[in-house]
Amino acid sequence: MKEAEISFSFPTEVVREGEISFVAPRLEAFVDEPWEYAPSKAPVFYNPIMELNRDLAVLALQAYQKMRDKKIAACEPLSGCGVRGVRFALEVEGISRIVLNDINEEAVRLAEFNVQRNNLGDRISVANGDANLLLSSYAAPRRRFDCIDIDPFGSPVAYIDSAIRALRDHGFLALTATDLAPLCGVHPRACIRKYGGRPLRTEYCHELAVRLLTGCLTTMAAKHGMGVRVLLSHSTDHYIRVYAIANYGAKRADISVQKIGHILHCFTCLHRETSSGIISSSRQECIECGAKVSAAGPLWLGKTSNKEFCALMIKELKERNLRNQKIILKLLSLSRDEAEASPTYYVTDKICDKLDLPIPPIIEVMEKLRNSGYEATSTSFCSRGIRTDAPAKVVKNITARLVT
Repeated sequence: MKEAEISFSFPTEVVREGEISFVAPRLEAFVDEPWEYAPSKAPVFYNPIMELNRDLAVLALQAYQKMRDKKIAACEPLSGCGVRGVRFALEVEGISRIVLNDINEEAVRLAEFNVQRNNLGDRISVANGDANLLLSSYAAPRRRFDCIDIDPFGSPVAYIDSAIRALRDHGFLALTATDLAPLCGVHPRACIRKYGGRPLRTEYCHELAVRLLTGCLTTMAAKHGMGVRVLLSHSTDHYIRVYAIANYGAKRADISVQKIGHILHCFTCLHRETSSGIISSSRQECIECGAKVSAAGPLWLGKTSNKEFCALMIKELKERNLRNQKIILKLLSLSRDEAEASPTYYVTDKICDKLDLPIPPIIEVMEKLRNSGYEATSTSFCSRGIRTDAPAKVVKNITARLVT
């Protein structure tokens, strides 16, 4: 289809992604300088960088559908040009219906065009309204969705409550957060205000960001008598992403809330430990060096990925041919391997900077840790990170011995 045949009030182009072709704003037409963020300037939001995000969403939804072994209904309340929902309909087997929505009339018009372009009008409906209002209109028991995917520009917190109410028992919820400055500790007050927990600017701040978002989700779900189980989470580029299942039941909600706590961190010796409970530990001194410790939280202390779910996604990935195939395989493999590991990770660069030493190969550090009787694995959150149950002083000693 030629651009001249497409009747929109702004420049567009045809894009191929996954198994679909769709029409999107031609982003270079909306910026004057290379540093400008084109997606936010276009009349309809579309971000090509998020293709990896959408690839993973397709794989995750297919894995969830096969886990449930039933027809599922999905909703994307912030759909933009509709690319994610159209991909769901074409690339995920077992979807009975999808509801897309956007408050922007131009976005709705473009999404409807893309739905018809891919001959999906029988399974996708497009609404024009406020996302929370739409989700609330599906809160009645027999109208709820099996899957809701919230991918906003900024924080998803404003939509979590209405999404939970519109989710069926054992429902699948996907959340994206792009406001990493608050979540990673640059603006701690904003994080406390939005997510109800204090961040820390540590070397593992992206993991803390995931745990803060999941902790917020857990406490909000508990108010509705629902428990949360995380299936996958990751930090990529400018955003974090969490995939979770919500289960009805007060006992399940209680079990989830029991996984809320704090992470205590010593910036002097790099010691870190967990402390369970909504209220932070009153201890202010590091048990290793006696310096003052800082606390992040309350946040999620449970698993941030599920081994079986990651394996199921890898199986789905190998049956497809995606542009980001190698990147996704690495991310899922690392997430699978670190699923049972302890919270937080050490970064060799940070340790060597603290000790004023050259940086040894990360493989050698992990091998020495394993030979000393500790667990050690890489992490998807940082290419130089090591997850281990070894104390900070052991990690530092092993690292130092490798380069001195």
